[in-house]
Amino acid sequence: MRVFFMGTPDFAAASLSAILDAGFNVVGVFTQPDKPVGRKQILESPPVKKLAVSRGVPVWQPKKLRDGTAAELIRSLKPDVIAVVAYGRILPKEILDIPPKGSINIHGSLLPKYRGSAPIQWAVINNEPVTGVTAMYMAEELDAGDIIEKREVPILPEETAGELFERLAPVGARLLCDTLQGIDDGTVTSVPQNEAEATFAPPLTRELAELDFSQPGALVASRVRGLDPWPVATAELAGVKFKIYKAYNTVKSVSAPPGTVLSAGKQGIEVAVSDGSVTITRLQAPGGKQMAAADYLRGHPICV
Repeated sequence: MRVFFMGTPDFAAASLSAILDAGFNVVGVFTQPDKPVGRKQILESPPVKKLAVSRGVPVWQPKKLRDGTAAELIRSLKPDVIAVVAYGRILPKEILDIPPKGSINIHGSLLPKYRGSAPIQWAVINNEPVTGVTAMYMAEELDAGDIIEKREVPILPEETAGELFERLAPVGARLLCDTLQGIDDGTVTSVPQNEAEATFAPPLTRELAELDFSQPGALVASRVRGLDPWPVATAELAGVKFKIYKAYNTVKSVSAPPGTVLSAGKQGIEVAVSDGSVTITRLQAPGGKQMAAADYLRGHPICV
């Protein structure tokens, strides 16, 4: 079976590697254009491109998908199926309709929950106990196609979005292999999504980084985890705006207004929230390095 693959980050590279190792005939790859990174703005290729090149698979990085050029290229390769994993672009119907056995997607949530571009991060931000990956047939509407299979994965108590990405990637890769095999065998079935249960996971922005201490402590702590590794939570404490990397919910009764620094010492920086307090244990000051809050306080005490 001839497979055309589309994907960009490490999460997608895990799936591409898995289907190549499983012996599927990957006839070509689309990925996002190289991007400048770092202070010197050096162009860097996406993980999927690096993998495709290393495995001898033809790869393209189209800037446009709706001018007919991309569709013509894909048609010329005669794929039986298109497989999409975290590509980062919405595909036009002209492309979705090319392969005779359909276009499928591996999505990082239990659809119809968390449709959109940041499902893994929002599951952590919202303190969900479980998430997973979904294989589905693609439709014109974002992440709304018929579901082939879902596989659940528990979210660990102190897990960041970055750590969850790493755990979900091989789960998604296995699901893609099994789905492609099922399509090849003619055994795949699918069911429509329940639109009444649909929720959305919009792109993350820097504006989301500021912590809201008027929320319950569990949600403040989960927001810190969900915004790691990007854009990273921030909070102003004693007149200094920090990046916050670790915080835990402190179950205790507190009478101070939310945002009040209650204590600052060996345990970290304790801040009042709507239902008690959270303790910040790892942070980064402006111009400084990421460190334990206790280490920062030794050189920069905060008066309470």
